[in-house]
Amino acid sequence: MTQVRPMRADARRNYERLLKAAAQAFAEQGEGASLDDIAKRAGVGSGTLYRHFPNRQALLEAAYVDRVEAIGARADEIARELPPGEALERWLRELTEGMIQVRGLKALLGSAVTDDGPAAVTVCGTALKGAGERLVRAAQSEGTLREDVEPIDILRLAHGVATASELAHDDGRCVPRYLALLTEGLRPRG
Repeated sequence: MTQVRPMRADARRNYERLLKAAAQAFAEQGEGASLDDIAKRAGVGSGTLYRHFPNRQALLEAAYVDRVEAIGARADEIARELPPGEALERWLRELTEGMIQVRGLKALLGSAVTDDGPAAVTVCGTALKGAGERLVRAAQSEGTLREDVEPIDILRLAHGVATASELAHDDGRCVPRYLALLTEGLRPRG
């Protein structure tokens, strides 16, 4: 059995400084922020950054994991407040708006809802997929969502709505309209 040793105090400080610097850089520049710049902001070398985070995806996930887990938990809160179909629509709106408001989050969530990428099995991917699964299945049981809709479809469509909104250059004001068009097509026929 392999034991995981706790992080040394200086390594923990470097890790925390890197996360803070990454969150600031991603907020300012999006997911393409320079990793070397992030290391400099944190006051560490690039080697230290890569020891903690082997690639950009790992750093993005670490910087946003709390936010993504909160988005997943929000699905359950909404489900307790609203009927299943309405809960799904509200959560999709909040998810989409979050992708627009937090630079870098859309890229992370996009890779988290792929079938095969490295992020498909990450904490972020698991949190979103689980939340989507619960909401989709409840709406289908209620009869307000087509039976052929898969949870991953909903997550990918929300990502698409966020992308469409960015193309409209309207700071997300078109999200409610786009989601209404989308959800109308997801309802059962007849």
